[in-house]
Amino acid sequence: MKKLKLFVILLAAALIIPFTVYAEDENYEEEAPVEEVSEEASEETTGDDSKEVNVYLFRGEGCPHCQEAEEWFASIEGEYGSYFKLVDYETWYNEDNAKLMQDVAEARGEQAEGVPYIIIGNKSWNGFAESYEEDILAQIKSVFAQDVSERYDIMTYLPHIKNGEKEEEKSSSDVLALIIIVVVAGGIGFGIFQARKKTN
Repeated sequence: MKKLKLFVILLAAALIIPFTVYAEDENYEEEAPVEEVSEEASEETTGDDSKEVNVYLFRGEGCPHCQEAEEWFASIEGEYGSYFKLVDYETWYNEDNAKLMQDVAEARGEQAEGVPYIIIGNKSWNGFAESYEEDILAQIKSVFAQDVSERYDIMTYLPHIKNGEKEEEKSSSDVLALIIIVVVAGGIGFGIFQARKKTN
């Protein structure tokens, strides 16, 4: 009988320890700092009550077309600054931002062929030219006119893009935890069966 009690205590410990470690990992992920985009990146307003339209600009430091795009957005701020918020991601020197750009493009079913890569609502532009200005401004106005709750925003529509790797790790940890539960429960059941068999 002592062996049975010892066996049950060991199995219970085997069950509790992985979940204690898993819980600590969960807390670590939640407390981990949010991925830094760039020094110039605006604070994101997705998920708050702001009426401004998020304009996502993936750019490269030193890219002349990116600079043209930034200068154009700055030039319309006087008249349309209350309509949009520029959220920029430097991709040439920041690998996380470069990966984010690829993930966003893939989620949209398109290729990010280079920078600048601009996304407003459900539309995007590769590159920048004067001929894009009218379309970009029209899209900002169109999205601004929509109710905030009905807007399509790639960053809120597919939030797993921001931390896709973390979600994959979490789901694999969930599977591992489930396997441990099954094995431990099976072990306890088998141990009880063996102990009863010996006592009979």
